[in-house]
Amino acid sequence: MTDQTPLRSGGRAARRAARSQPLAAHLRPVRPGMEGGQYKPLSQADMQAIHNAALEALETIGLADAPPSGVAYLTGAGAVEGADGRIRFPRALVEDTLAKANRSITLCARDPVHDLELSGNRVHYGTAGAAVHLVDVATNSYRECGLQDLHDAARITDVLDNIHFLQRPMVCRDITDNYEMDMNTVYGCCSGTMKHIGTSFTDPSYVKGALEMLHLIAGSEDKWRARPFMSNSNCFVVPPMKFATESCQVMEACIEGGMPVLLLSAGMAGATAPSTIAGAITQAVAECLAGLVYVNAVKPGHPAIFGTWPFGLDLRSGAMTGGSGEQALLTAGCAQMHGFYALPGGAAGGIADAKMPDMQAGWEQMCSNVMAGLSGCNMIYEAAGMHASLLGFCHESLILGDDIIGQALRCVRGIEVNEETLALDQMRAVCLDGPGHYLGTEQTLSRMEVDHVYPSLGNRSSPKEWDELGKPELVANATLRKEAILAERSRARFDPIVDKAIRERFNIYLSV
Repeated sequence: MTDQTPLRSGGRAARRAARSQPLAAHLRPVRPGMEGGQYKPLSQADMQAIHNAALEALETIGLADAPPSGVAYLTGAGAVEGADGRIRFPRALVEDTLAKANRSITLCARDPVHDLELSGNRVHYGTAGAAVHLVDVATNSYRECGLQDLHDAARITDVLDNIHFLQRPMVCRDITDNYEMDMNTVYGCCSGTMKHIGTSFTDPSYVKGALEMLHLIAGSEDKWRARPFMSNSNCFVVPPMKFATESCQVMEACIEGGMPVLLLSAGMAGATAPSTIAGAITQAVAECLAGLVYVNAVKPGHPAIFGTWPFGLDLRSGAMTGGSGEQALLTAGCAQMHGFYALPGGAAGGIADAKMPDMQAGWEQMCSNVMAGLSGCNMIYEAAGMHASLLGFCHESLILGDDIIGQALRCVRGIEVNEETLALDQMRAVCLDGPGHYLGTEQTLSRMEVDHVYPSLGNRSSPKEWDELGKPELVANATLRKEAILAERSRARFDPIVDKAIRERFNIYLSV
């Protein structure tokens, strides 16, 4: 573990003054990119068995429905097109691809302080999804979400310390034209946050327009290609074991445009993937290995995230169970497979099946977020704000998720053991010469911020204090925080000249 020894000195007054200021990045108790990997539900033999099964599936079953361009790329790389139209992948081809794949990716942000280093077991949490409803906590109801809701989510994400990236969490249901919806999604996200952004595109032809906008935002095509601050979330497969033809063409266009790609395989265990946890992971691994071959056939070494996203299913009803223990295990097992290949990887965590930010949502979001972090997943998507098994997104829940993820990250950080933290000198001083307790000691005060994560909204007061404070309610306080954030102007807003150029080229629905 990294030594968290504080670098502060001076008396109590100096410490109080220092505590009133933001901590230096290296002193924060939790931060982006902390090393996970402590939790390992799969043994080495288990991972090898999953790998072997995935290779056999690719070699003997293969994937159907590749577009003509994909067939050309894949067969040119060494894959085999069978008489049944399925593309099969010889073991040697997959192993060669793994040997040359990009193993260390930097997902850039418009503000470099938010760049994400994806390698090893570095852990990052963020949003994702395609929710069609916004959760309205004031009326305890759902309504269709729109562009303003998406833009507000981006603005909220921008100020939350423990939400490290924004992948589009909802679709703009108020824009009926698909091209305009995709362009406004890019605009709404980029004008809301300086953090890394992920999005998807409805049609391959739309990528060109999106890249034109991104070049304007970056300042030029060269500046965009040097620091691409948006990635393409690409559902390149339709499980089980079929390519999604148009999505593959989108992927090819994004690779050509210099955009990192998330290879997203989202099978439903028991429906479009095997019902067993091991089987669902195996299929997801096989599909993502096929995607990795595809990406590297188009452009060797192109940044691609190994996005195994199998989802749980309630087999009694056929409903998705994103908040289940099975989902947490699926995600943790997938994270281990990313580590097995030493590839940058992502999976889903933090999803609530609960319809509102209540106790059920809390336990569901915490369970998979902690397990995903402990397993060392590089990119934990859908980690905050998602309700109703991905059908609803909630701004208040996004804010509360910042507290949840803070505690999850503290678990990821683990326990540092060194001469200072063993605290023998403190024990000796307190027990032999001191007051018999550690409250107010130099060591306790000097480490109170670097060792402990304090919730922003979670209430730790006594019942008496809580009553005296007017019995504050968690969700109501989250609403107040949301309103305060949205009352400020977005720091990600574009320069007026850039904004004018974008609006002249595209039909932007957000008001200036």
